[in-house]
Amino acid sequence: MEMQYQFFNRELSWIEFNARVLCEACRPSLPLFERLRFLGIVSSNFDEFFMVRVAALKRQALGAKNDQELFLLDIDRQLDAISHRVHQLLQKQYNCFENEIIPQLQNAGLAYIKPQNYTTKQAQFLKHYFLDEIFPLLTPLRFEQDGDLPHITNLRLHAAFLLKAMLAPEELQKTFGSVKTQNLLALVQIPASLKPVIWLPNGENGVQCFTLIDDVIQTFGTYLFPGFTVEESLIFKITRDADFAVDENRTDDFVKAMEEVLEQRQNSFLVRLQCTNTSPAILQMLTQTLQLNQRDVYQVAGTVDLPSFAQVTSIEGFDHLKYPVWKHFKNHDFEKENIWQNIKTGDKLLNLPYQSFDAVLSLLNQAAEDKEVLAIKMTLYRTSGDSPIVQALEKAAQNGKHVTAFIELKARFDEERNISWARRLERAGVIVVYGIKNLKVHAKMLLIIRHEAEGIRRYVHISTGNYNDKTAKLYADFALFTARPEIANDATVFFNMISGYSAIQTMKQLAMAPFNLKQRLIEMIEREADHARRGGTGLIMAKMNSLAHEEVIKALYRASCAGVKILLNVRGICMLVPGVENLSENIRVTSVIDRYLEHGRVFYFYNGGDEETYLSSADWMPRNLDKRVELMVPVVQKDLQNQLKECLNLYFADNCQSHDLLSNGEWVENQPDFGKNKRGKNSEKIRCQEEFYKKYQNAASAKEALPTLEFVVRRK
Repeated sequence: MEMQYQFFNRELSWIEFNARVLCEACRPSLPLFERLRFLGIVSSNFDEFFMVRVAALKRQALGAKNDQELFLLDIDRQLDAISHRVHQLLQKQYNCFENEIIPQLQNAGLAYIKPQNYTTKQAQFLKHYFLDEIFPLLTPLRFEQDGDLPHITNLRLHAAFLLKAMLAPEELQKTFGSVKTQNLLALVQIPASLKPVIWLPNGENGVQCFTLIDDVIQTFGTYLFPGFTVEESLIFKITRDADFAVDENRTDDFVKAMEEVLEQRQNSFLVRLQCTNTSPAILQMLTQTLQLNQRDVYQVAGTVDLPSFAQVTSIEGFDHLKYPVWKHFKNHDFEKENIWQNIKTGDKLLNLPYQSFDAVLSLLNQAAEDKEVLAIKMTLYRTSGDSPIVQALEKAAQNGKHVTAFIELKARFDEERNISWARRLERAGVIVVYGIKNLKVHAKMLLIIRHEAEGIRRYVHISTGNYNDKTAKLYADFALFTARPEIANDATVFFNMISGYSAIQTMKQLAMAPFNLKQRLIEMIEREADHARRGGTGLIMAKMNSLAHEEVIKALYRASCAGVKILLNVRGICMLVPGVENLSENIRVTSVIDRYLEHGRVFYFYNGGDEETYLSSADWMPRNLDKRVELMVPVVQKDLQNQLKECLNLYFADNCQSHDLLSNGEWVENQPDFGKNKRGKNSEKIRCQEEFYKKYQNAASAKEALPTLEFVVRRK
């Protein structure tokens, strides 16, 4: 009988990932500022989710034809389920914010003062601040329900005011061409240049007091409307569709085509309205005019923009409300003079952010200055605002190196920055490749070609994470440095394929999506199943961000039925249903959410004792395996294989920051099982990120403790 496959819904699975992020914000054991930061991350995550995933569903619904009632009904049910669950999480998020975070901030000496609680002194201060610093920047726009709506920018805070005229009808007619005296609505965009947090004169006992820019504008907004009274006010922002694809058939100017996509995002259709719960009348007017379904409206009892509120955490003098400082330890192999010799003598593994990203910068900067380096080739998907990577590439080009940068302009929400970097690098003499038609290049690779005594030598850096010095301090990733000729040959072939007219070529070590990476993964999963069927041991351990490719999931189900033990660490989306008898009873799915964002992709296959371990830029999702250029590289050096295996085992042993996925879709928080050891749980507390940190801390301490040897030469 044919196997009946089961899958969780992709969108609802992602929402449950954000629920796990919210779980961190609700942990009383976390430092207060970190809880506040996690609350902001939840909101930012939902912004992108609605702009991309919910927008895509709505666009499908709009494009559905009459003969697709079932398809349309399925989308409608998804949208209802999404709205229901997000509203639940929103209530939990704001309960935490209002009932826990704000009171605890005050106890810690940071008081958020709401308008109804302004003292006379504070109100006077804010009135002058409003008139001097805010009022000149604001532009109130009249809005009539039977007229055109003023443009509302995506994700920009707006204040809405319901006005009542104090002028006589004839004066209104003369001034505004209208005799309407009440239910007049005006919209005011809150400029992004204004700081969201306003610090007030300190309160009693040295408490540092603050309020929010939207509170101040609501309170003193009446100054914007002389001759009118403000009856009600409301703060809101809208989310627009941002799931735009560039016209891949444009041949005139691809950069210009990308810039047009950025403009379209500010004028696309509406997906969501977020607002305060302060004015039912204004809300009704907005929803009617914007033609939004009730499920698209998200009211909150507090500030609409929690990520901006989290800027409170930047205040000095409150480090005790943050995580203890964790250093980013240097990899001493990259501090020595002959960095090239160090890589040639053995592959090097970098575990970010516990080990410093400076190793990558050091390699690239030395390459830019080294007279023997002839060429540098690199992919750039996302990088930082003032990128030292870009500066190094510029310097290399100016020093006469042949530098090629493949910059992915289609990296969502980083398009504008990448366009800027591309133009800057071109001015420095770098050869810039702007993308591949119909595919995103998501692979992360650096190739350095150097002239040495024995001939041309190539050095490769390949990573699971981006070349971004900022996120390299916050994201947990792995990177491999190698000079192995077989990998270097594949790297050369890879760059030729993505930058020229080279036909797809076979690579001996690297697997590449969308050509053979998925096939290679499925073959290795099936190989484990074959070992198990023959009575051997089958074991797969894999760590990734998301698991949503149905072909891969089906292969995992078949392997489970064959007796393969499968351990999956999935940070985000997981469509695989674990723990189902005769389907997935040998599969465990766990997820770790902690101070660093888990971003690395590591795949391990027991292979009958001839173990294989891989690093990859690709998650097991359709977009990664079928629609992007991704790479998977084998880690063949035994000591590095063992390091990665130990890392994977530690992720699955975590019982402080992890959740297990049940067959009903519920994620259950793991906790130490003192004295019981149920379900194989460890009775001691294991927090994998803390264990990684201690490992590199101890290694650094041991390095510093080594005595400095020096020969003392006697002359007499």
